[in-house]
Amino acid sequence: MRGFLTSSLGVPSLAAPSIGVACATALALPLPALPATAVPAQPSTAVRPSDSGVPGRTRSLPLAPLSRERVLGSAPEQGVYRPSGERFSLVGVVWDDPDTELRGRVQVRTRSAGTGTWSGWQDVETHNADHGADPGTPEREARRVRGATAPLWVGDSDGVDVRVRAVGGGAQRSPAVEPKPPLPAGLHLELVDPGEEAPPPGAPADAPRTGLDTDAARAASAANTGIAHFGAREIPALGKRATERELARLQGPVRGKPHIGSRPRIVTRRGWGADESLREPGFAYSKQIKAVFVHHTASGNNYACSQTPSVIRSIYRYHVTSTGWRDIGYNFLVDKCGTVYEGRAGGVAKAVLGAHTLGFNGNSMGIGVIGTYGATKPSSAAVRAVARLTAWKLGLYGTNPRGKTYLTSGGGNLYPKGKKVRLNVISGHRDGFATECPGKRLYAKLGTARSGAARYQGR
Repeated sequence: MRGFLTSSLGVPSLAAPSIGVACATALALPLPALPATAVPAQPSTAVRPSDSGVPGRTRSLPLAPLSRERVLGSAPEQGVYRPSGERFSLVGVVWDDPDTELRGRVQVRTRSAGTGTWSGWQDVETHNADHGADPGTPEREARRVRGATAPLWVGDSDGVDVRVRAVGGGAQRSPAVEPKPPLPAGLHLELVDPGEEAPPPGAPADAPRTGLDTDAARAASAANTGIAHFGAREIPALGKRATERELARLQGPVRGKPHIGSRPRIVTRRGWGADESLREPGFAYSKQIKAVFVHHTASGNNYACSQTPSVIRSIYRYHVTSTGWRDIGYNFLVDKCGTVYEGRAGGVAKAVLGAHTLGFNGNSMGIGVIGTYGATKPSSAAVRAVARLTAWKLGLYGTNPRGKTYLTSGGGNLYPKGKKVRLNVISGHRDGFATECPGKRLYAKLGTARSGAARYQGR
């Protein structure tokens, strides 16, 4: 997401947290045409393969100053060019200090591993600091946390060319004399290989899957055993009456008519092939779910729904290995076909603390709609899935999707730390942080999601 400015561990329980991650649109600032080639990558690169035997890895390439003469002054510019020899499907740029803003433009082009042809230049969203753990929390203060752009899904690729150019903010000045801010220190290009596809949902629970039978994997699966069998690759949909009976079993008898939507089908972390060895051990929780923040992942719309598990594995690896978060930031993800996926580990019926809306992760839940929705309209299936998911999850906590609620800000660019903020129960990321997320086209559909969720709850 583009910003206009710039946990404790617990044991599983139904009353717990949520935080999410990722939203943005491409910058519109034009760049002059550049030669196709940047500076070749230096030979020293960091490769971070999986420790569990699950295929997939992250390769980190340091950026170097570009030696080309520029038409418009001497703007700081760095890049890297690797024409072949890599294998990846998602890219992003990271830097050392998470509190430093990258004031500039990041563009990338990639070579298809299947055809050998190069794509056109694509913008990568640079304003991503509005995602992440709240200020002052252990996850935010960890030494491994870095600044990062949003991730961009590019599909199966084996060559890459990236350029990062600082851009000043003086609107009244000539570009030739406009002062350029320095680029952040430690810029690296992250090339993420998601590894092989996970077994499809519905495959036998005992089907072999190298690297997923670890203590961490068993703990992640066990967190859902209150509503699904151990090792499930998906949690099946329930009818209305069965969902109401489940609510009574989880929380005890409900006074009056229960307002809860039917439980939707949810693909679990095991279903999309999460390498549980990557994330931090244990789970973090909030007390309850009072609000939902809807995001777009800003990773682009050029994916098929059959590729969604790979996209999620890539975002997960980028959030943890490249950005330094304890786990993927979102509590749930929804693809353009309307399939719901479990995000951060800890149990889909619990208040898992995420890292999606800086300052408002506590007592909330983050849903990342996979894609970029500034100019592109979200599918009706995705909007309907958001409504069904929120009708069920908010129903577990007795919350009206059409209502308002108060959350206390943990600090951000829109509200100071400690301020009580009145929000829609179903809000967009931009309601808690000055950002373009979840994109104006998705944001415009939140009213539809609220009314749909309330209807599913029987209100």
